[in-house]
Amino acid sequence: MDAFYASVEQRDNPELRGKPVAVGHAEERGVVATASYEARRYGIHSAMPSQRAKRLCPQLIFIPGRMDVYKEVSRQIHEIFHDYTDVIEPLSLDEAFLDVTENKLDIPLAVDIAREIKQRIRNELNLVASAGVSYNKFLAKIASDYRKPNGLCTIHPSQALDFIAHLPIERFWGVGPVTAKKMHALGIHNGTQLRGCSQKVLLREFGKVGSVYYDFARGIDLRAVEPVRIRKSIGCEHTLEKDISRRSSVIIELYHTAVELVERLERKDFKGNTLTLKIKFHDFCQITRSSTQNVELTALNVILPLAKQLLKEVDYEHHPIRLIGLSVSNPKEDGGERGVWEQLSFEFSDWK
Repeated sequence: MDAFYASVEQRDNPELRGKPVAVGHAEERGVVATASYEARRYGIHSAMPSQRAKRLCPQLIFIPGRMDVYKEVSRQIHEIFHDYTDVIEPLSLDEAFLDVTENKLDIPLAVDIAREIKQRIRNELNLVASAGVSYNKFLAKIASDYRKPNGLCTIHPSQALDFIAHLPIERFWGVGPVTAKKMHALGIHNGTQLRGCSQKVLLREFGKVGSVYYDFARGIDLRAVEPVRIRKSIGCEHTLEKDISRRSSVIIELYHTAVELVERLERKDFKGNTLTLKIKFHDFCQITRSSTQNVELTALNVILPLAKQLLKEVDYEHHPIRLIGLSVSNPKEDGGERGVWEQLSFEFSDWK
């Protein structure tokens, strides 16, 4: 979906249409959840601090989020999806992969299904969606973002390698700012240069994900569209009212975060063996530290000492902390390896 939350707000309030709108909180510690396309022209984007957004666009209108409304609209969108296929893998409220290799209406071309779904979302929900059509998840996700807003892009297998060759490395799925900077240092700025790197070099520089980059550069992504997604982690994070660097203050905030995490683990009956600490500093740089144990992490008297141990690896004395997060992951799962198959999929996305 295109600027999903903001588009819903503009749909429901005609006075907001055509104006720069941000869904989020305008106070000093607030961040932008989603910005309308009118706001994006000023350089405003999701996760941007609200104060910076207001400096870029003084006339920016902040709207508090209405998550219950967005969930209901998402449900309505999925009802439309299910008229065509039940092989749907949600990624968030506003994006999903659909495998339409075999579809309920026996429509031969995926692009025709995408076009029809886009039109139905416009007619029935008065919202705009973009779609990407290709033969795997990686290319479908890239294509969904390629012609936003109201885009429809198809990447045919015969065009894939040429398309990837000209793709900036920042547009590759899984390449964030830090990874992109490292890629640039290696002389990798686009798909052609990535394809020129050996798998050995990519594994050495990026670990296991290096194999993923190696495959993506060649248009390979064998992951299937999975209608049922197993929960992989439970977490929580707190954005602090003020940046903190005193150890006593940090420990107190860490304690409160750990207590909330334990409550969530109990509520969801989730058990995992890996604890991850996330720290975001005053300048919005962030780091994570993880530890995997032989015991399941469910109790406060186990999680809190481990969290404190991870915190010792973080230098925050000269880098005040803005946000603290904790999560438990790496659940033990029953069953063998899942099979993979070649599919034709498309994605509706609000990928930034």
